[in-house]
Amino acid sequence: MNKKISILFLCTGNSCRSQMAEGFANALRGDIIEAYSAGIEPKTVDPLAIKVMKEAGVDISHHMSKHVNELINKQFDFVITVCGHAYENCPVFPGKTKVMHRGFEDPPQLAREAKTQEEALYHYRRVRDQIKAFILELPEWLDKEKTEFIMS
Repeated sequence: MNKKISILFLCTGNSCRSQMAEGFANALRGDIIEAYSAGIEPKTVDPLAIKVMKEAGVDISHHMSKHVNELINKQFDFVITVCGHAYENCPVFPGKTKVMHRGFEDPPQLAREAKTQEEALYHYRRVRDQIKAFILELPEWLDKEKTEFIMS
C-alpha cells in the first residue's frame, strides 16, 4: 500500500481558499492525498465558503481555522500556498517539505462590492470551481512543478 501524499494548503486567513482546497483534496483525492489547511493570520471559516462547498457536495462546516504554527512540526510532502501573502510569509518547514505556489483570487475581496448575496456567491463559486479543477489535476501538477524545480 502506497503512502498518501501529505499536503498543507496555506493562505492568509485559513477562512476560504485553503479550506476549499483541503475539503476538495480530501473528498476528491482522499485515496492518494492527506490534506490539511492553515493560515498565516487565521480568522474563522467563511460562512459563504461553507455554503458554496456544500453546493458542490463537500461539507467543510466542521473545519476550524488554524495558525500555521500549530502544524509547523508536522512532516508534509508539500506546502501549497494559495495566496501571494502566504507565499511571501511562508515559514520554513522541517525535513524535505517542498513549498509551491498556486494562487487564487480572494472571494471575500472580490465580493466586497457585491450588492446582493447572490452576486457575492458568484465570486465564491467561480473560485471554488477553479480550486476544484486544480485539485483534480493536482498529482500531475505536482509532478510537473517538481520537474521544473529540479531543472531550474
